[in-house]
Amino acid sequence: MPLLSPASGLSDSPPPRPALSAVLLAAAGAVQAVEDGRSLTDALAGVPQALRPAAQAVSFHAMRRLGWAGAIARSLVQRSPGALFDALLQVSLSLLWMPQDEDGLAEEAPAVPGMPVYAPHTVVNQAVAAAAGQRGLAAYKGLLNASLRRFLRERATLEAAVAGQPEVRWNHPGWWVDQLSAAYPDQWQAILAAANVPAPLILRVNPRRATRDQVRQALQAAGIAAEPVGEAGLVLAQARPVTQLPGFAEGWWSVQDAAAQLAAPLLAPRDGQRVLDACAAPGGKTAHLLELADLDLLALDADAARLQRVGQNLDRLGLSSGRVTLAAADAADLDAWWDGRPFDAVLADVPCTASGIVRRHPDIRWLRRAPDVARTAALQARIVDALWRTVAPGGRLLYVTCSVFPAEGVRQAEAFARRHADARRLDAPGQLLPVAIGATPRAQHDGFFYALFAKQS
Repeated sequence: MPLLSPASGLSDSPPPRPALSAVLLAAAGAVQAVEDGRSLTDALAGVPQALRPAAQAVSFHAMRRLGWAGAIARSLVQRSPGALFDALLQVSLSLLWMPQDEDGLAEEAPAVPGMPVYAPHTVVNQAVAAAAGQRGLAAYKGLLNASLRRFLRERATLEAAVAGQPEVRWNHPGWWVDQLSAAYPDQWQAILAAANVPAPLILRVNPRRATRDQVRQALQAAGIAAEPVGEAGLVLAQARPVTQLPGFAEGWWSVQDAAAQLAAPLLAPRDGQRVLDACAAPGGKTAHLLELADLDLLALDADAARLQRVGQNLDRLGLSSGRVTLAAADAADLDAWWDGRPFDAVLADVPCTASGIVRRHPDIRWLRRAPDVARTAALQARIVDALWRTVAPGGRLLYVTCSVFPAEGVRQAEAFARRHADARRLDAPGQLLPVAIGATPRAQHDGFFYALFAKQS
């Protein structure tokens, strides 16, 4: 096992900070894309590389305050001049959201890695500059200026007028708040609050390339504090770009939340087993299975483009040389991919609303609609019923979702057990709720659901 070098890929000095006006405009474009139904990931991919880190930090922060910012924006401007104007106003308001001290400075930095704190007058001036330099917005720079300055003058009154709206209080859609409050009467407020706190960066050490102690020592030598979490994880005290961390190119670790790291050990793979990872992309759990045992593994995903990422991740981790097959197909369409040979273990990490990972992907809450929960639950049932046919007698199936909605978790597992008399429920964590508020980094994790079944002979 190789010794680890202390500072692989770390830069001695940060790149120059882009102008805030450019960052605000790029973030506004990303927010507008989300409101049009696109993910932040897709929207930010089109932002110039020099702007992308700052635009991502600001747009993520805006997503976590969008319910509040949208309500305030509508109070300030009754007749909108356009979607991009609205997005720029909301992004600018989100930066003004932070409590101000007597000198007009933010009392504390927002919990967004890489985003500096700006004085209110700087935000206003740079927002106006962003509008002035953009065709289609220049004519409304005066309206933007007046709106932001009015907010600073009348903040208390404006906030009081919208404070009773659940979307404003919790920065989640009202239907989302309703579903969680009904499902978790004693915990829904903590779940929503946790979703508005950025998640820590957590690594899963690849034992075929390094030990956890060695990776931790390499991080500490590079000035990056990290603490153990779970069986193979390290949680970083402060997030960094992953490609700048020691060991990225060498395949020493993968990025994976602490709750997601439970999947592969729960399936308990053993050398020589035939294993299926259905819905495998981007490959984190695929890699973890291969790190734990020498397997005959099929990684399946319906999205051929995302499946390429599985291969890339396995290459980086040094795990692609064994008996690994990648196949692009609908997991529920057995005729399209299954050769009839049963699997000893099946990982069914099925599509879901992703409601449990909102703290990592804050745009999810605004992209989903209430009917999506029932739609994904129906899709999950179709997939898992098909996959059950591929499990060998005595084999196991692990049902996984990164959701906190019971329709995609506990109710789904109960319905599956009723449909399949040969399915015996084994011990598994069940519903894990996201943890952030009041917790140390080591205690934090996303929202996941796990149900483990054995097929009786």
